[in-house]
Amino acid sequence: MTGQVLPYDVQGRGPRRALLLHNWFGDRTTFDPLRAHLDEEAGTYAFLDCRGYGEAIGTEGAFTMEEVAADALTVADDLGWDSFTVIGHSMGAKAAQLMLLDAPARVRSLIGISPVSAAGFPLDGESWELFSGAAEDHALRRVIIDTTTGGRYDDAWLDRLVARSVERSSATAFRAYLDSWSRTDFHHRVKDNPAPVLLVVGAHDPALGAAAMEAGWLQWYPNARLEVLADAGHYAPEETPEALATAIEDFLAA
Repeated sequence: MTGQVLPYDVQGRGPRRALLLHNWFGDRTTFDPLRAHLDEEAGTYAFLDCRGYGEAIGTEGAFTMEEVAADALTVADDLGWDSFTVIGHSMGAKAAQLMLLDAPARVRSLIGISPVSAAGFPLDGESWELFSGAAEDHALRRVIIDTTTGGRYDDAWLDRLVARSVERSSATAFRAYLDSWSRTDFHHRVKDNPAPVLLVVGAHDPALGAAAMEAGWLQWYPNARLEVLADAGHYAPEETPEALATAIEDFLAA
């Protein structure tokens, strides 16, 4: 699949390069709280919008993980990066694994933040109605965010995340990406991949927490390790940005 250069921006000037892929509910601005804690002398970080999100909200596409991976590699080409780490949040981590498969000589390591596995995220009938219905029903987006953060946040915090999600994503793309990140399974292709992998999950994430990592990622990547953030749910870049930045930079330094 041929990618295209999507809107992105770069922070930092250090030798450790990382490209970041956002989650289902938000564009690259979801990383803004994290960015405030990154060491710009140690790392160079590229943040991009997937098709249908942020500055690429009007960009047409198939809205699949394969397309996200191809577009991200094209951005890396535009940057002139021959070697880098990919950091993916939730659905972004599924696309990151395809980048590793497509360009193993370039993707030196992966960091997954509450990451969807290569096997996807199976949903039962009721859950499927909730997730698929969230494309058009904004109240359902709120339910999902509240549930995956352990029901710990007030109305203002939840309303802010929902409003941004609605404003900065196309309903068409939002709905289409669901099929790709939840229902496609390529775990047999990543099994025993030797790439270094860091998995960072929140202790209050009931969907993609430590147990989910042990059942999937840690079974397939022999050089993967898990770090649990005690005060986070599914949205560590916004819930615990400083702790997440420390985990990322320690991994890149190693």
